[in-house]
Amino acid sequence: MNKVELVGRLTKDPEIKLTTNQTQFCNFTVAVDRRFKDQNGQRQADFINCVAWRQTAVFIQKYFRKGNRIGLVGSIQTRSYDDQSGQKKFITEVVIDEAEFVESAGAPAGDVYRPEPASPVPTQSFNPPSADSVAASAPTAPNMQIDAPVSGGFEEGQSGELPFEI
Repeated sequence: MNKVELVGRLTKDPEIKLTTNQTQFCNFTVAVDRRFKDQNGQRQADFINCVAWRQTAVFIQKYFRKGNRIGLVGSIQTRSYDDQSGQKKFITEVVIDEAEFVESAGAPAGDVYRPEPASPVPTQSFNPPSADSVAASAPTAPNMQIDAPVSGGFEEGQSGELPFEI
């Protein structure tokens, strides 16, 4: 199984490019914090190269900017090529299948774009926090458990109100 799940911050604004066949794609790097601090108490980060194709690339370019936290699901892919001097170069990158909002500034957390045939790109707007706002540097909320009992239920395709606030 080849599956990668990442949560990190974009290192620059994503840009859409086109292949010679006019297929849209987007290369970007995500800074992902390591789980543990180093000997000096500093948290290290890995800079992971990613590529998204077609509607997923458009979604990322449209809704995310440098510094935004992003959740990604994909797979690792390796490839090689010969550079101008004839030396073989190897590339390892994550091919993105899904992208989702991690921060909730302007967009509900957990919104996910999973490309499906004939599925339009979501049309909600996303306004990233300004650099001087508290939200730009705030940590994410901890996982919370809601102990209120839920009465009844919803069938697929139905909506309604929950008996408690989230």
